[in-house]
Amino acid sequence: MNNPTHTLSRLAAMLLSLITIGALFAVPFFAPRAIVQDLFGVLTLLVLALNWNMLAGFAGLVSVGQQAFVGIGAYAMFAAVILWGLDPMVGILIGGLAATLFAIPMAFFTFRLNGAYFAIGTWVVADIARLAAGQWTALGGGTGTSLPKGTAKDMFGVEAIKGLLDVSSAAAADALTYWVALTLALLLLVASYLFLRSRMGLGLQAIRDNANAARSVGVDPVRIKAAVFVLTALGTGLCGALMFMQITRVTPDAAFSVIDWTAFVIFVVVIGGIGTLPGPIVGVAVFYCLQRLMADYGTAYLIVLGLLGIAIMLFARWGLWGTFVDRTGLDLLPLRHLAPSRHGPENVPQLTVSEPAA
Repeated sequence: MNNPTHTLSRLAAMLLSLITIGALFAVPFFAPRAIVQDLFGVLTLLVLALNWNMLAGFAGLVSVGQQAFVGIGAYAMFAAVILWGLDPMVGILIGGLAATLFAIPMAFFTFRLNGAYFAIGTWVVADIARLAAGQWTALGGGTGTSLPKGTAKDMFGVEAIKGLLDVSSAAAADALTYWVALTLALLLLVASYLFLRSRMGLGLQAIRDNANAARSVGVDPVRIKAAVFVLTALGTGLCGALMFMQITRVTPDAAFSVIDWTAFVIFVVVIGGIGTLPGPIVGVAVFYCLQRLMADYGTAYLIVLGLLGIAIMLFARWGLWGTFVDRTGLDLLPLRHLAPSRHGPENVPQLTVSEPAA
């Protein structure tokens, strides 16, 4: 039977979440432009973390080559704007599509590898993509290029937002990209939850926990993992295109940075709670707070991040959110599935395939 206290706590948490989402959408109406830009960075990092968490935390695919999809999404968006004269919003969609298409041959190569070899293989493919981007002379080669002046101000929707908020075109463009990032993060979170609660999601978690056992009951590990790999490439590519549209300049080293788009993302997921949906949200919040608190100490915050990561891996192996759920029993986005039973809900055992793998 459900615990009434936990049910009320969950309802209160869901109500608070809805209020928070409403407040986040309202931020551009009352917050300074700097706050909007900071939150944009937080939301895009969250999107990257949710995608990597789906790969590593639920599919068991530990990739260190996600920067490939960020870079390809960014370069495809720049090509759409500079070479084809399209609106940046259309370019963002093209960036996501390009990353998705690139993921197909990348999966064909890397899925032949396992464990650490898979991780290294994704990194190698990402570096090959970085070197190839450096040869694209139409987009500046190794030195990169910038969007034409005024591109962001001419985006679809900017004029309407400018009148709505009574702000400059630059501030309206920031508000637009912020709302797109927030919408993308929410859609990804909801889609991930619905997918993981579905039959295919259950199969994915079963594969992560025991691939042989899952295969014995008819689950196809390669097909499901490949689908997740391609779909996360879409989300990562969209995010990469959106980030560099806001940055307005792209270079191979920046677009394909393993530190910015993979290492930090892995840290966020690990400290928040790998294999849980709220984990990346918690991890991003901690990461952002540490950056703000230690902004005046140079790169010292990197040392603090490293020490924090080590401490969590030693003493809270499921991350901050996983430890919280373990201690309190309260999970805002539960992923456990109940086995069918003819003896009533009080005798229904819980399957634990949704627990993160050790």
